[in-house]
Amino acid sequence: MKKLFLIAITIMLIPLSADAAEKALWVTTIGEAYQGETEIPTEVIQRAKRDAQSKAIEQAAGVFLKSHTLVHNSQVADDLIYAAVRGKINEMIVLNAGWDKQDRNLYQIKIKALVEPLYPEKGKGLLAKLNLSKTKLTEGEEVKIYYETNSDCYLYLFSVAADGSVTLLFPNSQNQENKVTGGKVYEFPAQESNIRLKAMFLPTFHGKTVAEKIKLIATKNKENLLPLGFKEGMFQAYDAKSTGLISELVKKLNQIDPTEWSEATAEYVIRR
Repeated sequence: MKKLFLIAITIMLIPLSADAAEKALWVTTIGEAYQGETEIPTEVIQRAKRDAQSKAIEQAAGVFLKSHTLVHNSQVADDLIYAAVRGKINEMIVLNAGWDKQDRNLYQIKIKALVEPLYPEKGKGLLAKLNLSKTKLTEGEEVKIYYETNSDCYLYLFSVAADGSVTLLFPNSQNQENKVTGGKVYEFPAQESNIRLKAMFLPTFHGKTVAEKIKLIATKNKENLLPLGFKEGMFQAYDAKSTGLISELVKKLNQIDPTEWSEATAEYVIRR
């Protein structure tokens, strides 16, 4: 019988820095638009302006994400929550604008914009629920994961250890199809599965209690969030020094509308 031992070590909580993730940010961008045969100049100017504003929000959102990750570099589970950060422009200054001298059909505008971070509102779009069979476990005790979404979607389950290591529990080499039906409660591992999740301490951990997290990510459409190779075993595992998983997830989720994906976190404690 194959078993998965959930590695548990002490979680260190690092408070989010308001300066890093909540402050509005000034950015400078250039917007462009070409005049079509049937367009009037004012339409082209407005398109260039919108292009500059869109680039400003995109640029600022990248800085917000980077700042949050630097603050939370040991909290990869929480980093995913902020992957959908967007922004709104509170103030804009036009630095220069006009038709290009070399190409008279090209209009360019350079702006300086003050962008405020916006985070997705709960209760909109795709929703996911995540629960565990037990939240207080004795070492060696088995645990089940229960999850449900409000509509059909594609789902990922992760075990996140406090040292930053991540194990992709689902999909796995036995179950690579991760589409789930909305309104249906699922359990992992399934009753017919030979996989078992057991709460175990690391051999080097000598404390009496420890906490670990399970993270769920759901997307409405099939997204290539992770390369699924499973060349080394049933589960994909990423150690604390491997930042590729989280950076790729954050990058890809940031390109999806906040209403098109959802996340949920469940924490449990292991005692000797």
